[in-house]
Amino acid sequence: MKKWLLTGTVLLSLTGLAACGSDEANNSTEGLYDDEELVIGVTAGPHEQILEKVIELAKEENINIKSQVFTDYVMPNVALAEKEIDLNIFQTEPYFNAFKEDRNLDLVKSFDTVSFPMGIYALNVKDVAELKDGAKIGLPSDPTNSGRALLLFEKAGLIELDPETGINSTVRDIEKNNGNYEFIELDSAQIARQLEELDAAAINTNFAIEAGFVPSKDAIFIEPKDSPYVNHAAVRTENKDDEILEKLADIYRSEEIEKFVEEEFDGSVIVSW
Repeated sequence: MKKWLLTGTVLLSLTGLAACGSDEANNSTEGLYDDEELVIGVTAGPHEQILEKVIELAKEENINIKSQVFTDYVMPNVALAEKEIDLNIFQTEPYFNAFKEDRNLDLVKSFDTVSFPMGIYALNVKDVAELKDGAKIGLPSDPTNSGRALLLFEKAGLIELDPETGINSTVRDIEKNNGNYEFIELDSAQIARQLEELDAAAINTNFAIEAGFVPSKDAIFIEPKDSPYVNHAAVRTENKDDEILEKLADIYRSEEIEKFVEEEFDGSVIVSW
């Protein structure tokens, strides 16, 4: 797997920066999009692939979009807040809310996109019931994805959590560990590459796909289709009402994109509309 670094370049002209940043530009009718380029940040993998298709459709409507690809979950929001990109598409609402509160970022949700069911993966077993006592199980270390993974483990019958903690659960909230499992928290982007050292692990879909897995087929347990973890587009608050966002949402949530997602990802990525 490729090195986990921010990829691509973050280049904006002085005109673009002024359009996004100055009070004069914010009060103009141009807003977020100045008819030159809309820079959208996405994580590598499915979000990147879907955006490439969106870019094709947007060109037909004379909307120019540039994709800025990231390989972690931190920099897309930082780059958005610092006006290096115009919006991003990569995260669930629980993660977004926790991140922007922690960093005091003036960002808002724009529109829902797709869902990536988190799955449990293993190299040597084909069912969670085959995991032995004391098995080493990996999960993401960031609070939002950690809580999500623990809820997945509970649904799979591996543990029982404090019913009061919900999506905010941590390993300390495990009330019953049915197999004396050892839970190891790792960076989300690193888990797939360390799976050989684990008996199983909860892996986000984009990282699982990048590692060569087909989530709908290779996961030994996967979130149900009604999972609340829908991904969405995020934008700076000052730009939340920009007209271009409505146009972009219509393109992203079109029948063409829905068909592309269904054919390309075989149930591993689910549309939200």
